[in-house]
Amino acid sequence: MLYWTLVFLVVALVAGLFGFGGIASASAGIAQILFIIFIVLFLLSLIFGAFRKG
Repeated sequence: MLYWTLVFLVVALVAGLFGFGGIASASAGIAQILFIIFIVLFLLSLIFGAFRKG
């Protein structure tokens, strides 16, 4: 999932560089949402992993 976040971030940067504002903002929004989902899943796996070992 982090891979897709980086892909959308690169797409947003390239689109912004060439002046496609709508595509850049949409890609940046998708990248932001995927990053938040990734962080939440990562934290949940850390929490449940700590409970399983303890």
